[in-house]
Amino acid sequence: MKSTNPVFSRWGAARIAAPTEASTRRPVRTPAGGPPAAGPRTDGAHAATPAVTLTPDAPTVPPAAPAAPAMTLDDVVVRTATTLGTVVLTAVLSWLLLPVDEADLGRSYGIALGAAAVAFALAMLQAVRRLPSPALILGYAAFEGVFLGVISGATSTYFAPGVVVQTVLGTFAVSAAVLVAHRMRWVRVTRRFTGFLATAAAGFLLLLLADLLFSALGVGHDLGVHRGVLGLLFGAVGVLLGAGFLTLDLRQVEDALAEGVPREQAWLAAFGLTTTLVWIYLEVLQVLTVLDGDD
Repeated sequence: MKSTNPVFSRWGAARIAAPTEASTRRPVRTPAGGPPAAGPRTDGAHAATPAVTLTPDAPTVPPAAPAAPAMTLDDVVVRTATTLGTVVLTAVLSWLLLPVDEADLGRSYGIALGAAAVAFALAMLQAVRRLPSPALILGYAAFEGVFLGVISGATSTYFAPGVVVQTVLGTFAVSAAVLVAHRMRWVRVTRRFTGFLATAAAGFLLLLLADLLFSALGVGHDLGVHRGVLGLLFGAVGVLLGAGFLTLDLRQVEDALAEGVPREQAWLAAFGLTTTLVWIYLEVLQVLTVLDGDD
């Protein structure tokens, strides 16, 4: 199935086509005036060779540049491990170096939101580029790690102690389940599946944005999507959406490998997988935090 992601679908066009035999064959030049005519014989043995004028040799076609090395699964694994490693490293450092002050949680959340805004800007810059930029992708991973580190530290310290370890295990469990389902072909990635996923994600994000606006502007209370039964349902839907996007990412990687895209495009796969895993982590964190608060 051809990828529906506009970034992944451009991979095939980036390949350098190998030259065909017809494109490299040197053209055969005919002498001026057409083919030589049979002239009169000057003796009994040999025929006279007619005088012909040869045109200058046509410029030869330069040899085509060698094709770029194709992306392999190892390239995807290495780039994804590098990007996720950057997220984890900056998350741990921000947790240790930016301790959350209970008397000033607003400052900590301000740092987290600032890092999230920078990460979002870097992600948008990469999204509009035709070619991947490792600097943009790793920069996104670094600021995303700061955001996760501050949020995880605050949640674990003041709302649900020990929840971070459970969230990491839960993220691994969801990812493993998606990988098994994908390998067994239990979920078919069709155009309808992709359209439904995009529509559901748009509605989910709009509801989340509305909740943030109500909370920030102080217009009554927020929508309650982070607590109680509604919070559990909202978090569960978020986890399912993340699992759906992870399935789509895996299928897009398969399509890219089949198309033989250049090796540098493995950074795009790492970028997409990292973004989806961060989404799953945040939604699992919400579900577990709500469950811990209800106990």
